[in-house]
Amino acid sequence: MKTETLTRPHIETKSAKRRQSFYQKHEGSILGGAAVLVVLGIWQAIWSYTTWISPLFFSGPSAIAKQFWYTLTQGTLLADLAFSGKNFAIGFGIALVAGVVVGVLIGWYRRARLIADPFLNALYATPRIAMVPLIIIWFGIGMWSKVFIVFLSAFFPILVNTVAGIRNMDADLLRAARAFCASDWQIFKTLAIPGSVPFILTGVRQGVALGLIGVVVGEMFGGSEGIGFMVAYGGQTFQTDTLFVGVVIIAFAGIFLTSIAERLERRFSRWRPER
Repeated sequence: MKTETLTRPHIETKSAKRRQSFYQKHEGSILGGAAVLVVLGIWQAIWSYTTWISPLFFSGPSAIAKQFWYTLTQGTLLADLAFSGKNFAIGFGIALVAGVVVGVLIGWYRRARLIADPFLNALYATPRIAMVPLIIIWFGIGMWSKVFIVFLSAFFPILVNTVAGIRNMDADLLRAARAFCASDWQIFKTLAIPGSVPFILTGVRQGVALGLIGVVVGEMFGGSEGIGFMVAYGGQTFQTDTLFVGVVIIAFAGIFLTSIAERLERRFSRWRPER
């Protein structure tokens, strides 16, 4: 009969895990959720029991929730969500594929990087919002102008981080691969791509945030539907509860998409070669 021998540190670690309470396991969620509830409670109390806040300029949680339910059941919220979601998904998907492919090529080939550097630096430094009127002239006020704005907003963070990931490949591993006569494809597959995954996913996280800004800006400047149009319409008509509905939806979309990017980063970080 086999007996399991445990050292004292192992026994202490296991007993500590057993003694870990529910609060200790979920401390971050509990503290964060409690802070949000406290702020919402104070906000609602100020909104309900004071008279110095005008509904024309601000709104309270209860009014925002009521307006959200109204636009969801009797308004155009679902259609706006579908329109904005489609614009973001198409634009971000194209930006992701193009940014990774072009970034790998520019990062790997020195002459390609030298040729592309002036254009990338100029376009990356130029505020994308300054190009929105021109993009609307090119593509009109339909869906494709918003898609292109999302693409332009998300493309450069993904591209720049992918280039950085390829260029920061471990020089010792590269020399070892060359010494064993590894082909370019083998180096791409086993060193370059796995080693650049954390950089690429950092670019994805930045691209998600800037892509959301892009879709909202595009719909605010030239559109007749979407969450960005809802925010613009609420501001123009002084319907602050409608405006806040759009802002809250954008905030939750950003939190949700960023959390997905973080999970992907943790999932694929093991691809990175050990140093």
